[in-house]
Amino acid sequence: MDSRAQYNPRTVEEVFRDFKGRRAGLIKALTTDVEDFYNQCDPDKENLCLYGFPSEQWEVNLPAEEVPPELPEPVLGINFARDGMQEKDWLSLVAVHSDSWLLAIAYYFGARFGFDKSDRKRLFNMINELPSIFEVVTGTAKKQVKEKSSVSNHSGSKSKSSSKVQRAPEHQVKQTKALEPKDEEEELDEEDEDEHGETLCGACGEHYGTDEFWICCDICEKWFHGKCVKITPARAEHIKQYKCPSCSNNKRARP
Repeated sequence: MDSRAQYNPRTVEEVFRDFKGRRAGLIKALTTDVEDFYNQCDPDKENLCLYGFPSEQWEVNLPAEEVPPELPEPVLGINFARDGMQEKDWLSLVAVHSDSWLLAIAYYFGARFGFDKSDRKRLFNMINELPSIFEVVTGTAKKQVKEKSSVSNHSGSKSKSSSKVQRAPEHQVKQTKALEPKDEEEELDEEDEDEHGETLCGACGEHYGTDEFWICCDICEKWFHGKCVKITPARAEHIKQYKCPSCSNNKRARP
């Protein structure tokens, strides 16, 4: 019996379980079972594919013979590149293609069983909460970054900043009394803006804004707009130590 025979998940939750099972199998092949996986990918063999199954198992095998296949197929010929590059780079390449295949499988089921816009969005959000296989294989999934939401903790340790928040000018106090009462969230936003209003982006030089995502370099401790350094909040969650472009370049320039 072909081990690639699959059941057909029909709900968002079932498709997500299918995704997680396949993902777990692929991660196992590229991490804990990597020696076995490496040996099975013999470049002298024909085109080989890496399959992940809902049972959290994996398999290196020839592609499906039927055309078109019952399900989207993983990338062909992973074995041919094995000896032509460093092992870690080869594994990273297989991981990237495995991520693409998982998404293709998930959205194939979504299209086949008529997921609407809301279902597709919910499925993507559930998938996006998990680190990608590439992030797991390369180790970036273990990293986490300080986001702008943690600024108050970061600079709260500075006595000058703390006292700055605690003391409000007299004219501001009087003005507040004349306005409508504000909820706690609005008050926290105002405090954060008062505390960090003078913070400048290390890339563009613009001031900090409470409605923007910022990230701090753990080396030089400068703050940057996420958009200026091409870091999104989702990506930042998986970075343990962030280095800005300048600090990264300085490290690469060392002999």
